[in-house]
Amino acid sequence: MAYELKLFSGNANRPLAEEIAKYLRLPLADAEISRFSDGEVFVQINENVRGADVFVIQPTSPPVNDNLMELLIMTDALKRASAHRITAVLPYYGYARQDRKVQPRVPITAKLVADLLEAAGVDRVLALDLHAGQIQGFFNIPVDHLFAGPPVMVDYLGKKGLAQPVIVAPDAGGVERARAIAKRMSAGLAIIDKRRDGPGAAVAMHLIGEVRDRDAVVIDDMIDTAGTLVQAVAAVAREGARRILACGVHAVLSGPAIERIRSAPIEEVVVTNSIPLPPDKRDAAPITVLTVAPLLGEAIQRIHDEESVSTLFV
Repeated sequence: MAYELKLFSGNANRPLAEEIAKYLRLPLADAEISRFSDGEVFVQINENVRGADVFVIQPTSPPVNDNLMELLIMTDALKRASAHRITAVLPYYGYARQDRKVQPRVPITAKLVADLLEAAGVDRVLALDLHAGQIQGFFNIPVDHLFAGPPVMVDYLGKKGLAQPVIVAPDAGGVERARAIAKRMSAGLAIIDKRRDGPGAAVAMHLIGEVRDRDAVVIDDMIDTAGTLVQAVAAVAREGARRILACGVHAVLSGPAIERIRSAPIEEVVVTNSIPLPPDKRDAAPITVLTVAPLLGEAIQRIHDEESVSTLFV
């Protein structure tokens, strides 16, 4: 039996959802999302979804709590409307940085969010560049984990005319991602030895690898306050890199991020549209936004058709 494919979008990143729908040549399904006067989320599905294969596109980006609640409530509405399968498409997974206990009496919120999604009725998750790969193991449902680096950013960087490129991991946790991209680009690899002083604060100690007179690309999964990024750029600049570019899949860009990027010796910051970037932030710094709509759209189509998505993982 063939189940009808339906795409729904929350309010978090409707432009990306519209791009994905255009790629799949499908309309976005009709749903009303509003607020009661006290701020509670109200969702009503305005079309029949009984027996449908439903994909809900909703990054849990800032405001994280509002967008997460929208996703949970929309999922509950779809489940009660008898949808056959509900897949949460998470271009950005909020609360992912707290994925383990690094000190006493702290939560593991990445696991908590996974439990909430399952309790709401999500049957499958399609995620993009999770902060830590082990988050997949927090779910008891299938998780398809895609990476924007190789298929999206490598293609763009290949057109930049980089001379003797070296890919720089801003911390030990980013080595796997940087190594994969360096292999695709036949580039060198460097690693920043970073010591974190506290949440949102980091100090780059020294650089492992050779960047002198080479074009360096700092690669990270997200750029939040840009503290890690500018520390890495400063370390690379001190070691004599010729050009410095930066890539971050998720452009959170909170607090002093834009000002830090503007004051750093960065030629260009490349991000994706996994999180919507307001025009004022995009225009205030040398930021290039690449789309992940074809990548997510292709994954959605293959999941719906029960085809392999493994070729999209690398």
